[in-house]
Amino acid sequence: MTAPVRILTADDHHLIRAGVASFLATEPGLEVVAEAANGEEALEKYRDVQPDVVLMDLSMPVMDGLEATRAILAEFPDARIVVLTTYAGDEDIHRALEAGAMGYLVKDMLAAEVLKVIRSVMAGRRGIPPTIAAKLAEHTPRIPLTPRETEVICLMATGLTNAHIAERIGRTEETVKVHVKNILQKLDVRDRTEAVAVAARRGFIRLV
Repeated sequence: MTAPVRILTADDHHLIRAGVASFLATEPGLEVVAEAANGEEALEKYRDVQPDVVLMDLSMPVMDGLEATRAILAEFPDARIVVLTTYAGDEDIHRALEAGAMGYLVKDMLAAEVLKVIRSVMAGRRGIPPTIAAKLAEHTPRIPLTPRETEVICLMATGLTNAHIAERIGRTEETVKVHVKNILQKLDVRDRTEAVAVAARRGFIRLV
């Protein structure tokens, strides 16, 4: 008999973890062997049980999913990590793949897609469903924001003027205007309001 695929789920919502465990329990050959409520706990549980696959949420307290992915892979380079999240922006996907995730799933995807991705990563391949691949293709080539541009647009999202942003980051207002111009060009938008909306939708920033 083939040994079951041993899975660790990491999500800060108990009901989500319970739902994923309940769904996976109905599938022959899959077994949830551990659960974690944050990234730090995911790393500890990985050390304890050494699962075959990790289903990793991105937004978690203490240590988020990207940090946890990097931390696990730093200790266990052969770890198979699949992101399972509500975030569907192309920048979210890029960051997860850069961190070392082998697959990417959005929580409202059909069960068949989840199973397909798990099987794919178990076979040593990336698990990228067609809808996720389409998201990446929509913004190819990738044009990332610099760390400073990301900081500026985060401050823009709070409603600060260029003068107030300049004061906050310790630069001149003219410098901030250049950053804003570059942001608008990179996001292909016309104004600050649209820039914030597009940046949030694509995963460059999080709106609280």
